[in-house]
Amino acid sequence: MRQKNWRVIATGIALVILAGAFFVFAMLFMAPQSNAPSELMSTVGTVSGAAGGIGLVMAIFGFVGKKKTA
Repeated sequence: MRQKNWRVIATGIALVILAGAFFVFAMLFMAPQSNAPSELMSTVGTVSGAAGGIGLVMAIFGFVGKKKTA
């Protein structure tokens, strides 16, 4: 039986939520004021995608868990 690591799961989910919030915040408030909005959104998309991917992997590894020792 494997034991779930709830701290890793919570951190991964929080990271995914924060990455999405950062993307939406940048799209709504920062891009209209930028001199190069397409470049800004490209950079923001790369960063939020990487952070969201790391959070997703953390949540999956937390759900898989580790083996219980006897």
